[in-house]
Order: sequence, then structure tokens, then C-alpha cells
Amino acid sequence: MEKARPASLASSDTVRVTNPGGSSPFVLTCDHASNFLPAEFGTLGLAAEDLSRHIAWDPGALPVARRMAEALDATLVETRISRLVVDCNRPLDAPDLVPPVSEITAIPGNTGLSEKQRAARVALSWQPFHDTIADIIEDRLSHGQETRLVSVHSFTPVYKSKNRPWHIGIIHDEDRRLASPLISALKRLAGVTVGVNEPYSPADRVYFTLERHARSRGLPCAMIEIRNDEIAGETGQRKWADLLTGIFSDLEPEEAGQTRSHSVGKSVQSAS
Repeated sequence: MEKARPASLASSDTVRVTNPGGSSPFVLTCDHASNFLPAEFGTLGLAAEDLSRHIAWDPGALPVARRMAEALDATLVETRISRLVVDCNRPLDAPDLVPPVSEITAIPGNTGLSEKQRAARVALSWQPFHDTIADIIEDRLSHGQETRLVSVHSFTPVYKSKNRPWHIGIIHDEDRRLASPLISALKRLAGVTVGVNEPYSPADRVYFTLERHARSRGLPCAMIEIRNDEIAGETGQRKWADLLTGIFSDLEPEEAGQTRSHSVGKSVQSAS
């Protein structure tokens, strides 16, 4: 876990941008990059081991996203505060924006919050994250730079006693311009089980960042979910980052602008 930082945090401490001037058409986000809790939140009433679990962040997602950003010359925007404080991949009216329960674990420090306390959490992390993404995209579009938004996440091998067989999942809505070639390329890989709107779908409210910043602007987008036992160590992180980098590098500039097709995502009760 990251070392504690001072309780008074500037927006630069709660969101980090790597390679803001990247030449790649891809802008990457890592919405659940960190399990860090600012000092004023203590442990939210949780045991130390809980803060290393998936409920606090997406283990392995950030190293994969960073390696991809470097290889692609892409811009990466990452959160630096645990989603237990506020989930940046949720709309402001979502019941799990500040989750009172994550998976089956109660979060004592998230119960009974006042509107003022919730608003302070939004201002601390959620708002800077989304303002930063919006500024980057608007700047790119104002300079005529092609932009495709991709969010990088990880998921647990077992959720509520149910095994998840997929090594990687691609989440998308009816706009499949980016998802379709990505899914096709992944399905050609030997020994890789690919989930299509598995283990989550947009119906689970996990598509918020992409809806807010890409779909609202008509930009191609997709969400990547990698099973976290696949990227628990450097070897797996390098493997998946390099595989995805190769696939993205092979996409022609116009490929993500092809005609949209429609797909209905299934609903799963989960948090990404």
C-alpha cells in the first residue's frame, strides 16, 4: 500500500496524468488505481488486510496501464485515492458512490455520512479525476487529435463464491467500434478465455467514466477487465500489457470509426 500523505490534499495529489501530450489516439484511464486512504479517513473501520483486497482498488491494473501508456505513447489518467472513499467510476446519484458495503464487506466509515461529508469526498477525488479527463479530451479535440478512450480494470477470480473463468473481459455498449476488433483479436489468442460484457456490463453502472467522457462526445471507447490473478506479479503485468499494446498498435486509425453495431449487455450485480 502507498505511504500515507498529508490529510490536506491538492487535486494534483488525488489524480495523476502520465504523458499528457501523448501522440497515440488512445487515452487510458485507471479509475481504481490506488488503495490509498488519506489520514483523515483512518482505515474506514476496516482491517489492514481488507485494504489490500479488491474492495479497495483494482490490483494489478495500474502497472498494466502504465506499461501500455509508455509503449503506445498514450496519455494515462489515474486515481490516487481508494474507491472506498469515493468511487470515481460511478455517477453522483449511485448508491455505491460511497459504498456502505463492498462485495460482502461492510465499510463502517461509510455509514451515516452527511451530505456535506459526501460532497467533500466528491470534491477530493471524483471531481478532479473527471475534470482532468474532460480537460485532456477537450484539448485533444480542439487540436484535431483523434481520441479513443479505454479504461483499464481488474476483477476477482471468485465473486460471492462464484468462479469467473474469463482471463479478460471487454465491456461495451451498443457502440462496438473499438470493442469488436479488440474482442476479435483477443479471441485469436490460444488459451485465452474472453468475456464479452463479462464479468460486468454497462447495466451494472460500471461504464460511467466512458459514458461521461467518450459516449457523450461520440468517441470510440471500451473497458478492459483483466482477472487479477493474471496480473498479480510483474510477469503477468508485462504479458498482458504487451499483448494489449500489440493489438492496439495493429488497429488502423480508421478502424475504430467503422459503422456501429448493437449489442445488449447482460446485468450482473457487481462492482468494478
